[in-house]
Amino acid sequence: MFGGKKEDKGEVKKPVAIDKADIKAFMGQGSRFEGTLNFDELVRLDGIFTGEICSSDTLVVGETAQIEGQISVGALILSGRFVGGIKATTMVELRAPAQVDGTIETPCLKIDEKVIFNGEIKMRHSTDKQSTPKGENNQKKESDTLPE
Repeated sequence: MFGGKKEDKGEVKKPVAIDKADIKAFMGQGSRFEGTLNFDELVRLDGIFTGEICSSDTLVVGETAQIEGQISVGALILSGRFVGGIKATTMVELRAPAQVDGTIETPCLKIDEKVIFNGEIKMRHSTDKQSTPKGENNQKKESDTLPE
C-alpha cells in the first residue's frame, strides 16, 4: 500500500486522470507564491503563482489558479488562468474554463471547447529535425548525378 513501485525518474510519466494521480505537492486556493518552483513528481496548483516553474514531470493547474510567468514541464494540464510562456516536452492539455495569454511550445496540444487562448503555438516533433537534413542530403546526391 505505501511501498509501491516507482517508475524511472528519467522519463515523464504518462498523464493519468487527476483523481487517480498521486499528487506530491499542492498549493491550495487562497495561497500566493512568488519565485521559482522546481519539482520531480506530480504537482497541483490552485492558488496564485508568479515566477518560473521547472520540471520534467506533470503540472496540474486547477480552475481557481492564476499563474503569470514561464512554465517548462514534461506535461501540463491547465484549467485556470495563465499569462506567459509554456514549454512542455510531451503534451499540453487546456481544459475549460482555462484562459491563456502567451505562447505554447509542445509536440501535442489538446484544447477543450470554451477555452480562451490568445497567443502563439509552436508544435514540433523531435523526429522532424532529424528527417529534414537527411532529405536534403538525399536531394543533393540525386541532383549531382543528373546530367546538365
